[in-house]
Amino acid sequence: MDVRRRLSLNLQRLRREKGWSQEDLAEESGLHRTYISGIERCKKNPTITVVDRLAVALEAPMGALLEAPPKKAGAKARRTK
Repeated sequence: MDVRRRLSLNLQRLRREKGWSQEDLAEESGLHRTYISGIERCKKNPTITVVDRLAVALEAPMGALLEAPPKKAGAKARRTK
């Protein structure tokens, strides 16, 4: 999975776990709401500094934004040959 897709999924998940809108996250991180939206839609390629600002705002380790997102409950496991 592309790193921007991982960032997108993790950012959305962590933001929603806090019950925050994109506007809330934008306010907490000092970024613009449309920029948050662009990251979540994989349209923006944020710098490491921006990823750090998001992690600080979400009170999460920066790695939590970049690691493989957790698998959804009930998702079928891939078969290996």
